[in-house]
Amino acid sequence: MPEYQVRFAAGPAEEEDREEELRSLLRWLTEDESLDRAVRGAVRGDEPLGPGHMGAGFDLLQLAVGTAVSTASLVVSVLQWQTSRRRGAPAVVLRRGGAEIELSREASADPELFRRAVELLDRAEESGDDGGTD
Repeated sequence: MPEYQVRFAAGPAEEEDREEELRSLLRWLTEDESLDRAVRGAVRGDEPLGPGHMGAGFDLLQLAVGTAVSTASLVVSVLQWQTSRRRGAPAVVLRRGGAEIELSREASADPELFRRAVELLDRAEESGDDGGTD
C-alpha cells in the first residue's frame, strides 16, 4: 500500500487550525467515491512542541492508499478539497518517499504543474526513493 505524508506549507495558521484542516482533508479523502474509499489515514504530530507548550501538536496526516488508487486521483482529490474551502485552504505539501510537492489552489488551473507533480510522486514509488526532497 503506497504511503503519503501530508502537511500544510508554512503559514500563519494556529496549531488548532492546522489540526482541524488536516482532519477535514482526511474526511474528504476517505469519503471521496472517486478514490473508491481506499484511503486510510491518521492525524499525528510531526515533531515535539517546544518548551511552554502543552499537549501534542498535530500537524501531519499519514495516509495509506490502496494500490488501485492512482497518484493522479489522489492529487485531484486534494485540489478539489482546496477549492471547496470557503475561507481558503492552505497550500498542501504531499510527500511520498523522497519526493515532496507543494499544491496550492492555483495548481488546479495549471495542467503542466499537475502533470509534473504526479510524475514526480509516481517516480518516487517506482524508484523506491526514501531519501532527500525534490
